[in-house]
Amino acid sequence: MLKKKKVTVGRVIIWVVLIAFSVWTIFPFFWTVITSIKIPGEKFTYGFLPYIQFEPTSQNWSNMLTGPERERTLLGLRSSIVISALSSMLVLILGALAGYALARFNFRKAKDIAVWILSNRMFPPIAVAIPFFLMMRSLRLLDTLPAIIIAHTVFNLPLAIWLMQDFFRELPKEIEEAALIDGCSTFQTFVRVALPLALPGIIAVYILCFIFSWNEFLFVVTLSYKNVMTLPVVITGTLTVVGIDFSRIATLTILAITPPVILAAFTSKYLVRGLTLGAVKQ
Repeated sequence: MLKKKKVTVGRVIIWVVLIAFSVWTIFPFFWTVITSIKIPGEKFTYGFLPYIQFEPTSQNWSNMLTGPERERTLLGLRSSIVISALSSMLVLILGALAGYALARFNFRKAKDIAVWILSNRMFPPIAVAIPFFLMMRSLRLLDTLPAIIIAHTVFNLPLAIWLMQDFFRELPKEIEEAALIDGCSTFQTFVRVALPLALPGIIAVYILCFIFSWNEFLFVVTLSYKNVMTLPVVITGTLTVVGIDFSRIATLTILAITPPVILAAFTSKYLVRGLTLGAVKQ
């Protein structure tokens, strides 16, 4: 016989809090979806039941994807995907190399170097916006994809190095030493042994950097003005002299959050394993 769990006051309070928190968290996304399928004249109404309180329409989606806003929306989507994917890949490559070096090689001031690298992630981005602008202007890279990719790579690299260093440090050295004894060079040991073992952490770092780059706004506004435009910038373009178009904001917001959510959903098991790598000490 299975024992029935006793319903206590504490358990009821926990469930009430969890349900309230879930509703509080999910409701803004639900309301965003509802707003995106309302006609502009009904965007301020309180109806949220399609076909009962209001008649849903695809007008907003048509305007964004096939109508007059199509070119601007696709430019933002394309730029966001290219910038986030390439900058995250560069961060991953450089962060893995630097993190492995800090974790495995013994040299003077290694801890100070690691702290200095992490400290670069702590100051506000606005502090380096003007220097970045001046450098990109001198290199004639303003309003180009390389300028934004370089900025996002530099901005996300310190966090990636710090995380990768911890991932590699938790790997058993004996496996790498066995590979060295078998004739592998240091670089071959890194590629063939360390990287596969740290794969969950590598994927977790990539996803985090992708999300940070996807949501970044300041560098895109500072270093571009016409040819490069990410989705956060496109969303801010809904503010006009006549006010805020909430229908356009809702539609673009759903479009903006979909790729990161899909990426995280397909790699969720690696993300959880990567973020908990080394959490339990032997």
